[in-house]
Amino acid sequence: MKALRSHNPGGPETLVFETVPDPVPAANEVLVAIKACGVNYPDVLTIQDLYQTKPPRPFAPGGEIAGVVEQVGAGVTAFKAGDRVFGSIGHGGMAEKIATPADRLSPIPEGMSFEDASAFSSMYNTSYMALKDRADIKPGERLLVLGAAGGVGIAAVELGKAFGAYVIAAASSQEKVDAAKKAGADEGIVYPRGPFDRAGQKALADLFKSVAGEKGFDVVYDPVGGDYAEAALRSMAWGGRFLVVGFPAGIPKIALNLPLLKTCQIVGVYSGGFKKEHPQKSRENTQAIIALYQQGKIKPLVSKAYLLEKGGDAIASLAAREALGKVVVKVG
Repeated sequence: MKALRSHNPGGPETLVFETVPDPVPAANEVLVAIKACGVNYPDVLTIQDLYQTKPPRPFAPGGEIAGVVEQVGAGVTAFKAGDRVFGSIGHGGMAEKIATPADRLSPIPEGMSFEDASAFSSMYNTSYMALKDRADIKPGERLLVLGAAGGVGIAAVELGKAFGAYVIAAASSQEKVDAAKKAGADEGIVYPRGPFDRAGQKALADLFKSVAGEKGFDVVYDPVGGDYAEAALRSMAWGGRFLVVGFPAGIPKIALNLPLLKTCQIVGVYSGGFKKEHPQKSRENTQAIIALYQQGKIKPLVSKAYLLEKGGDAIASLAAREALGKVVVKVG
């Protein structure tokens, strides 16, 4: 089979498109012929050895897949050959086939394309867990979504609206804000690109305050980090929840007098760890997300699809923060 693999730490240009042996499913594993692979910001970090999990090399990046079951290993009863499946697998998705534990997969709902399914697991599970399990968001609360046109950002906008929140989308261009508003955001603001000097940081904080409402944001969803984090934190409501999701703009340093004065929470969001610690709750979340899809309340925004041999370009588009919604790699 063909695969796009990382042999040494580096950027997307270091990936090698090559022929490798077909995998064989072990007990409790499923062999999947991959049709599409969702690309996420952790792929940018993983190939550079900068992510919290470091797969043994060589490995194919790509943490979520959609495809067709070809074979099942001993002990697998949930799936059979020919079933359409999707799921988060950690890595290995930029390949024509993968053998992966059956409990990482779910049936693709009727009417969902492989591309949509490959863009589904990571961004919606992350945002659902963040807003429901970590922030316990309530109808009528004011939600600020940073990076609102990225994969998890768009998902947070859609889910925030599904949960009854008033959603303000923030992004780095009008095109991105328009995409988030099309996904359901009530308001949108364009913020400048950092890094910022002290005057720039104050101006950014003032921009967030201008749309925070009288009492401030009840929930901030931050998959951006960098200088944006503290500026947004300064707009929090009393008792608000600041969700730490990711750091493409850099890992921020937060002055802890801010959460003290706001009596707000800074809450970590690590969906991979949540899935390991709470596997049953994670499965329930997936079923709840599928139900929202079937009700027409959410739908992945897939802005571009790349061929497998061009998977490095897909990762590069995320590294450059160019992507709207989700980019996927088409396989086979």
